[in-house]
Amino acid sequence: MRIKIICFSLLALLFHSCAQQEKTQNPQDYKSTNQANMEEVYDFIKSCNYYFIATTEGNQPRVRPFGTVNIFEGKLYIQTGHSKRIASQLASNPKVEICAYNGTTQWVRVEATLAEDSRIEAKKSMLDAYPSLQKMYSAEDENTAVYYLTNATAWFSSFTDSTRTVTF
Repeated sequence: MRIKIICFSLLALLFHSCAQQEKTQNPQDYKSTNQANMEEVYDFIKSCNYYFIATTEGNQPRVRPFGTVNIFEGKLYIQTGHSKRIASQLASNPKVEICAYNGTTQWVRVEATLAEDSRIEAKKSMLDAYPSLQKMYSAEDENTAVYYLTNATAWFSSFTDSTRTVTF
């Protein structure tokens, strides 16, 4: 009986401690952690110069290289054209996986859902970050499409270290 009382007391203490920690966790800390995680993913992908993005078309996976990645208003964006098959694939299923490899021993895989942002400001930010695209795209045209990542989970992996997971 005494062991049951001790175990119950320890569980109550643990529960109380967790509840107190949850109450004192600052929502701003969560936001800043998510922002830091997103920026870490951005920095890694940007340093690789290009990445591969996988979508689906019906039951067939589709993978292609991409080079655009940008942060705008605290969100991670990619860019493509509405005239490309990827745009119709994303309209049918916005879930993607992105993979970038740094050429030596490290890579990141990002699972996310893409949300289109049709605002001119978002398109302009992307095109300003990639001036060479301005020959093919315009912030005002109907072809330019920019998407931001939502519900993202990223796995940083290496041939030599254990995998580390972040979310944003």
